[in-house]
Parts: sequence; C-alpha cells; structure tokens
Amino acid sequence: MERRVVVTGLGVVSPLGCDVDQCFQRACAGESGIHNVTLFDVSDFKVTVAGDIPDWDASKHIDAKEIKRIDRFSQFAVYAAAEAVDDSGIDFSNLPDPRRGSCILGSGIGGLGTIEEQLIRLVTRSPDRVSPLTIPKIMLNAAGGNVAIRYGLKGPCYSVATACASATNAIGDSFNMIRNGMCDVVITGGAEAALTRMGLAAFQNMRALSRNPEASKASRPFDQDRDGFVFSEGAGILVFESLESAKSRGAKIYAEVVGFGSSCDAGHITQPDEQGTGAARAMQVALDDSGLQPTEIDYINAHGTSTPLGDVAETRAVKQVFGQHAFDVAISSTKSQLGHSLGASGGIELVLSIKAMEKGIVPPTINIDNQDPECDLNYTPNTAVEKAIQSAMSNSFGFGGHNASIVVKKFVD
Repeated sequence: MERRVVVTGLGVVSPLGCDVDQCFQRACAGESGIHNVTLFDVSDFKVTVAGDIPDWDASKHIDAKEIKRIDRFSQFAVYAAAEAVDDSGIDFSNLPDPRRGSCILGSGIGGLGTIEEQLIRLVTRSPDRVSPLTIPKIMLNAAGGNVAIRYGLKGPCYSVATACASATNAIGDSFNMIRNGMCDVVITGGAEAALTRMGLAAFQNMRALSRNPEASKASRPFDQDRDGFVFSEGAGILVFESLESAKSRGAKIYAEVVGFGSSCDAGHITQPDEQGTGAARAMQVALDDSGLQPTEIDYINAHGTSTPLGDVAETRAVKQVFGQHAFDVAISSTKSQLGHSLGASGGIELVLSIKAMEKGIVPPTINIDNQDPECDLNYTPNTAVEKAIQSAMSNSFGFGGHNASIVVKKFVD
C-alpha cells in the first residue's frame, strides 16, 4: 500500500531574501531581486545584471570554521535546510531509526566557484597551493552530504543533476522514496551557486542570457520583448514526511505531495522541443500520478525562463495537457522576480507554490508589458491575484531535454 507524503518544512535562500515568508511576500508584491552584479567585476561582460546574493551571510546556521570548508552552493543548501528543519519542528535525534531519514538534493553544476578559485591558484602559483579541500567542496553531492552529516541521516543520500530540472527530479525521487516505504523523512530540494565569472561568461557567450541592462526589467517571461533568462543563485529546501511520521509528532502540514512526472526530449542538448512534447509528457505523467483531473489544477508555477523558444514550448505543452482549462488555470513565472537559479529553481518554486496555496494568492509574472501572441494563456501579468488554490503544479525543464513536474494539493486528513 502506497503511503501518503506531506510537506512539513520550508526553507529558501534567494535574491528576495533568505526567509520563506519574506521571499513570498516580496514576490507577490512584484519586487525584483535582479540587480547589477556585485559579486565580481563585470565591466568586461556584455551581461551585467543577475540575481546574485551580494550580502550573503551564512553565520545564522553555519559556524565560521565550517563556512570555510564548504563551497557557496553547499552553504546555501545547509542554510535553507536548517530553515526548513526548524520550520518543521522535527528533532532528528529522536528519529527511531536514522536509516529511515534521507537527503536527496539537486544541483546542475555544483562548486564552480571553488573550481575557478583553485584553478587560478594552480596556474598563477603552483600545484602545492591547490587546497586539499578542493574535491570535497566541488563535488556535486557535497551539499546533500553536508546536510546528511548535520542531521545524522543514514538512509539513501544522493544528488541529482538534470540541469535546471535537478531540484524537481530530486523532489520527485524523495516523494517516491517515502511513498514506497523506503524512508519516513527526506530533506529535499536544490541548491546552486554557479554565478561566477566563468559561469556568467559561458551562458553569455552561448546567448542564453538577457542583455537588457535595466535590471528589474530583464527577466520578462511570456513577453514579446524577452531576450533570454537572467542568471541567479540560491536554494529551495523542503522537509517531506510520511503522513504517519508527521501526525505522530503533531507537525504542521503545509501540503500533500500527490504526483510526479519526468521525461526527456531526446532532441537538442540546449533547445527545447518546439512543440513542448517532452514537457507535456512530464506534466501528463504527474497529473495521472496524482489522480487529479486537469480542471482540478488551480495554479501552475511555470518554468517560464524568459527565453524566446522555451516560453512558447511550455505554453504549447500546457495546452496539450490541459485543453480548454489551459486558458482558465492561473499560471505565473516567479523567475520574473527571482531570475533563474538553474538546478535550485525547482526547489524555490515549489516552496512558493505551496505558499501560494496556503495564502490563496497567485504571485504575478512581472514585466509582461507586451504579451507574446504565441503565449496566450493567463500568466497573472504584473499583479498578484487572490485565488483559492486546492492543487498546484510546478514545472522544471533543463538543458539535455530533461523535464520534470510535481503536483501538490491542500492536505485533507
């Protein structure tokens, strides 16, 4: 018998704040977290705006010694995990069997900042100057490993890398891990800190990024004048539990996780299928898995990156899956406020989707000034809308043709 899976804790690190309520409120207010890059000098770059976190301070949850030993992306993961665990009220020291607790996180790139830093040491100084901590800092599984060590989680612990779908794939695996009885509690989501000189240059030179110098206007999903995504960073972490585990300790339950779908375009390495066929497949599988009808989905947090091809493909995919309801369902892309944090985006966006359901508010897609005729759905342009949300879907699509969708609904005992 499949077990029910619920969400009991939420945590974020984002350009709109490192507090879930603050981030959600600012997103609903239509504030932009995009600004001129301050992490490093961009005077020689064609792209000069991003969603970095220039005043990042991990000391609330990580001591100074540990901060030096882990890469920025792992810091984001540990910090957001601590926020989510505190929010959930769970005490892992009281877990009857630590092998029933797990950590499954996603990241598209991992410790790129450390790679750059140590490569400079190697080239400009000597091999002896490369830090012995380099490998444990850069490895993709470092974020999940550090979180598991912090809480003594001895069940399955691994990292998922499916580019911008990483967090949502990790979340889907976590959902299935609990549903199928392998674990009782999983810390899940994603973290990314690839906004470095190398990262920005690489995405800039493949012409994936917006070159709009007006920071707050650069990310404009579904708008006719969009010209690429805005690079961002952060983490979105959630605590998933079996319903039995949550009820046994009287936990607050934010939502129930009910469906997951994943697919691959198997086409171009960076461009989406123009008809959105793979994306539609992931959404349909998630919907079928949930047992809900298309008309029961009240809100879709779109992948909506603000790329010319991607937004049209996602629009077509939504129409394939939802039919006439595609024109009625509330849709928004919170990347318009937060930018695109690659492998972390699905975690942050599921957190915001759950808050939207809890508060009955659909956050807007800002910067829709001239809606693309090919993107003709209701993207909640520019202003948040009050709406009762019983069920929501969050979409994530990544380079490599990876597609993932997750469905949550209000918990009813």
